Amino acid sequence: MTLLSGLTLLIVFVLMLILSVPISVSIVIASIVTILLLLPFDMAIFTSAQKLVTGIDSFSLLAIPFFILSGILMNNGGIAERLVNFAKVLVGRMPGALAHTNIVGNMLFGSLSGSSVAAAAAIGGVMGPLQKKEGYDPRFSAAVNISSAPTGLLIPPSGTLIIYSLVSGGTSVAALFLAGYLPGILWGIACMIVAFIVAKRNSYPVSERVTFKIAFKTFIDAIPSLMMIVVVIGGILAGIFTATEASAVAVAYSLILSLIYRTVKIKDLPRIIMESVELTSVIMLLVAGSAVMSWVMSFTGIPQAISNLIMGISSNPIIILLILNIFLLIIGTFMDITPAVLIFTPIFLPIVTSFGMDPIHFGIMMVMNLSVGNITPPVGSALFAGVSIAKLDLEDVMKPIIPFYVAIIIALLLVTYIPAISMVLPELLGY
Repeated sequence: MTLLSGLTLLIVFVLMLILSVPISVSIVIASIVTILLLLPFDMAIFTSAQKLVTGIDSFSLLAIPFFILSGILMNNGGIAERLVNFAKVLVGRMPGALAHTNIVGNMLFGSLSGSSVAAAAAIGGVMGPLQKKEGYDPRFSAAVNISSAPTGLLIPPSGTLIIYSLVSGGTSVAALFLAGYLPGILWGIACMIVAFIVAKRNSYPVSERVTFKIAFKTFIDAIPSLMMIVVVIGGILAGIFTATEASAVAVAYSLILSLIYRTVKIKDLPRIIMESVELTSVIMLLVAGSAVMSWVMSFTGIPQAISNLIMGISSNPIIILLILNIFLLIIGTFMDITPAVLIFTPIFLPIVTSFGMDPIHFGIMMVMNLSVGNITPPVGSALFAGVSIAKLDLEDVMKPIIPFYVAIIIALLLVTYIPAISMVLPELLGY
């Protein structure tokens, strides 16, 4: 019966996606069809409705709409240009300095906005014309921008890590935030290494020397934007407020900053709030639908069956983690990161904890892995945003972005097999 249930769930789900049914609706329909094999119609519908409601009945999930609103305010608040100027100072006069500026800018802005698409659009929109003016190949510039855009999904505050915390059974959000720093930075460094090699080979220009006065002024201009990270993460670690309360603080801070910069007016707030409501409703429906699917899978014994299948292939943790990485990379190419985390965490987390892997380490590995799907076809949202901003065709970008894919996969394997990269900061600070 487990095999029949699993096949039914998979076939109906894939069929719904092929028919272009929204993924949240596809999840619910596939789950209900599957549970009808085992329960009477009235009981199946009643229980599914209960799970829809209880799936989003969580105080921790309040952080999601607030962080979304904060990110949209930041995206509308003229933050990108100040962070780009600051990134220029950080990278100095390295070969291909503007490419490195793009990468660092994406790391900074992505962490503030919590969106790879926002980073690719905002930073790419600023850096693309500058790089073209300096003689950079537009295809290379687009590849740099796209490949580094998802770093903000790891560098906190990250809404994806909050969702993982919920679905994994209450893994510490503060610990996950701390654990995301080094892997996110490692991703950025991997992209910078590739950019350095390509820039050196093509003799791309270095930036002009910046005087101490200009560098100091640029740093001062960027401090208010950078302080949001300090206030939010520092407040959580100091125990001043929880991650959920921190999300509300982030909204207040980003709103005040945007009003001070005069890049957001009071009349813009209804539009911004409506945009955040629409995005929040999409995510919450995904969370609710995934709660139904998780219950159906648990009821039918699907996770245990998958666990037995994988453990039957090998009991070696190295091989198992390699299998999970390959599977998640494939999943990430056609499924958005949020539903993927919601669906596959309950399946894979028991497998990795059975051989002693920390849930924090696995969460970072999983989110980093699925984030690659943001920049790969056929549905990579950051990929298409970056291509659109650069005014190029997808085919133009695929060849120059391949070296970045290789570097990112190497970084992923390092994070997978060297737990200290994820765990050193949480352990150092007592998490």
